[in-house]
Amino acid sequence: MKEQTIFELIHSMDQVTNNLIIQWNKMFKESLGISHILVLSHLKRSGKSRPSDIAGALGLTPPSLTHLSEKLVQKKLAVRLIDDDDRRIIYLAITDKGNSMINKAHKEGKALRRNLFEKLTEEERQHLLGIYEKLNSYIKE
Repeated sequence: MKEQTIFELIHSMDQVTNNLIIQWNKMFKESLGISHILVLSHLKRSGKSRPSDIAGALGLTPPSLTHLSEKLVQKKLAVRLIDDDDRRIIYLAITDKGNSMINKAHKEGKALRRNLFEKLTEEERQHLLGIYEKLNSYIKE
């Protein structure tokens, strides 16, 4: 494959992703960005977590995570918990309100993606699905 073609593929994939994030930010009226939702999703999946572990898992810097978690705590979407055995260790945990926010964000994101993929024919969707499955198999190796 020519280098130019690979660049065009990467650029097109990035454009789709960026445009979806922009559209999602416009439709999600909760004054939260995608990074906040990623942190909440991590907490929902993994349970209470140390901020450094969350930052590492999501590829964020510790200062970025501090900023994100501060807003989540202020909005009562997450809480800080102190370790019972070592009071120096602080965890972040999702609240019920945070779980509701995740559900809303996922629902709106799903609607956005559905609307996008409905623009493709059934044959195009099947072809794209095959391509994504193949790429995912290489990533997992």
